[in-house]
Amino acid sequence: MSTSTTVYVAPRATKVHPLLAAYLARLTARPLQTKMTTAGVLCFLQEVLANHIAGVPFHCSKDAPVYKRALAAAKVNAKALNMALYGFFISAPMHHVLIGGLHKLFAGRTSGKAKLLQLLVSNLFIAPVQASVYLASMAVIGGARSADAIQATVMRGFLPMLKILWLSSPTATLFAQSFLPPELWVPFFNVVSLVIGTFFSVKVKRMQLSAARKAKKPQTKDDKTL
Repeated sequence: MSTSTTVYVAPRATKVHPLLAAYLARLTARPLQTKMTTAGVLCFLQEVLANHIAGVPFHCSKDAPVYKRALAAAKVNAKALNMALYGFFISAPMHHVLIGGLHKLFAGRTSGKAKLLQLLVSNLFIAPVQASVYLASMAVIGGARSADAIQATVMRGFLPMLKILWLSSPTATLFAQSFLPPELWVPFFNVVSLVIGTFFSVKVKRMQLSAARKAKKPQTKDDKTL
């Protein structure tokens, strides 16, 4: 999930770290492939970080193979792998097409009015699509299989996510354009995307853990009389 409509730029060889220069060069040469790989890695990290921050319990038998115990200790599960697939096959291609179309639509238009219009188009048309696809994908990854269950997840999280996207996208873009050199925009927006995605995942996981604890809590006599 991206938070910006800013284009990437080619590196300036004399002022960019070699690794960043190589990444930006590859992004220029093979934009979609590079975005897909980046999104897959970020979505995987997002899920693993969220598991740690939310305190999701991972149980593994002492007799389990070493690799299974290592994965449990790192809090890596099937959902983390599914998140990587989502980033690779869904998020990155969608972002590439939507943002690419937006850039083509406003190519050569640099006036203040054009920039404002570009921001409005991004927030009113692109952000809702991204939020809907993200929530629907998360519902499927979380186990939803019926259209009603997926729709319920989208409807429940749509406005909260949209509000955060509306706030984070222009704020991150303004910050990058005001304080960062262009060659740092790509890693900056990747970090912003990782932070926002992790925030949503932690919030959902904590709600799920709370619901699970309530479901396991034994019903008291007072509860039965209510």
